[in-house]
Amino acid sequence: MLYRLDFTVEYNENMAQQGLLGVWAEEANAALGAKSAGVVVDLWKVVGERKVLVIADVETPDDLDRILFDLPIMQKMGHLVQVDVKSLRRYEDFAEDVKERIGR
Repeated sequence: MLYRLDFTVEYNENMAQQGLLGVWAEEANAALGAKSAGVVVDLWKVVGERKVLVIADVETPDDLDRILFDLPIMQKMGHLVQVDVKSLRRYEDFAEDVKERIGR
């Protein structure tokens, strides 16, 4: 199953920028490793914001939930991370379904 994950990362006044960047560097290593493994299809950092967009390919929602709990950024500052998750459908599959529904 494909998922779009929109991460918004905050930090509080008690965390210096260097602390945030240290956690983010650890998270970047994990994310790029997941991309190499095929779990992450691709990911992007939004310019000028503390946001990351990810397309992930995971077998089940349960697997995705487990992966999210295990992310370094979630373990170290999860209370400051918001993740918006959307399940995705391949457009080719949708187009084929539409054709079948209209009898083409």
